[in-house]
Amino acid sequence: MKLGDLSVGYLYSLQAALRARDIDPTPLFQRFRIDDGLLARSQARISIPRLMRLGNAAIQLSGNPALGLEMGQHSQPSHLGLPGMAAQCAPDLRTAFATLVRFERLTSQNYRGHSSLVDEALRFYSISPYNAFNLFVVDSALSSRVQLARRMTGGQARPEEIHIEFPAPDYAERYAQHFDCPVLFGQAHNQIIWPAESLAAPLLERADTTHALLVGLCEAQLHDLLRQRSLRERVEEIVSAELHSGLPTLAEVARRLGLPSWTLRRRLHAEENTRFQDIVDGARQALALSYIRDTETALGEIAFLLGFSSPEAFQRAFRRWTGQPPGQYRRGARLSD
Repeated sequence: MKLGDLSVGYLYSLQAALRARDIDPTPLFQRFRIDDGLLARSQARISIPRLMRLGNAAIQLSGNPALGLEMGQHSQPSHLGLPGMAAQCAPDLRTAFATLVRFERLTSQNYRGHSSLVDEALRFYSISPYNAFNLFVVDSALSSRVQLARRMTGGQARPEEIHIEFPAPDYAERYAQHFDCPVLFGQAHNQIIWPAESLAAPLLERADTTHALLVGLCEAQLHDLLRQRSLRERVEEIVSAELHSGLPTLAEVARRLGLPSWTLRRRLHAEENTRFQDIVDGARQALALSYIRDTETALGEIAFLLGFSSPEAFQRAFRRWTGQPPGQYRRGARLSD
C-alpha cells in the first residue's frame, strides 16, 4: 500500500524549470536516486512521497517557492506518455482533457483519487492536508494543464478561473500573473474553470485517425493494467480513498464493486484468504507508516485521514503496529534516509 506513484516523465519539466534558472538538476536528482537510466526506462515510476521531497529540495535549492508554477510552464504532451500523445491529436480541447482523464492511471496512481472533467471544470484531486511538501504538486498540476491547453490550441484556450483548496500562500501574487485570470484560494476543489469556447477550440495537431489509433493503444494498456489487479487491490483502493471520511463498510465497498456483500466476503476468503476487516486494518497501517515515514503531516491530521476517532486512538494503534510511538518512528526513519 503506497500513497501513490507517477511516471518519471513528470520529472522532465522539473529538470527544465531548474535549468531555466541556470541550476544543474543532476546533483539534486542523484541525491534522490534518479539518474538518466531511470528517466529513460519505459514505464518507470517515482513514488509521490519521493516526488514531494524532491520538489521541496528543488524549491530550497532555487530559493523559489513558486517553482511548481514554473515547472508547469515546461510541460509537454509527451511528458504524459501515450495518453499525452493521444490528447495532442484530439479534435478539440475538451476531447484532449477527457482523454487525459480517462487514461490517467497509465501515468499516475494516487490512493486519494484521480482527475475529472466536470462540465467546464478540469478538476485535480485533493491531496490535503497541505504543507510545504505538497503545495508545489498542485501548483505544477494546474500550471501544466493550462500550459498544455495553450500549447495545443496555439494560445486560443484561456482559463476563466483557477480554484485552489489551500489558503493563499506567501507567493500568492504569482498565481494571477502566471495564469492571467482570477485565482481563488480556500475553495472546495483544485480545478480550472474553462469557458465553453476554449474547450471547443480545435487543436493545432488534430489528427482524427492517429487519435483513434492512440486511444486504442491506451485502452489496451489500461485493460491490461486493471486486469492484473487482484480483488484485494481493488478493495484496498476503495477503502484507502474513503478513510478520511470514515471507515467504509463491507456493504459500501461491495456496492462500489457491483457485488452483493456476501459474494465479496466469500471471494475475499476464497481468492485472497483474508477478511474485509483485515484489509481495512492493513490499509490503515500501511498508510500510517507511509505518512509518518515519507511526509511531514502532523499526527492529528494523519489520525483524521485514517479515520481514527482521536489522535490518541491513532497513537495507540501505531504503538501496537510498530512497538514505537509515531514521533520516535519518524525520527528513526529520518536518520536512516
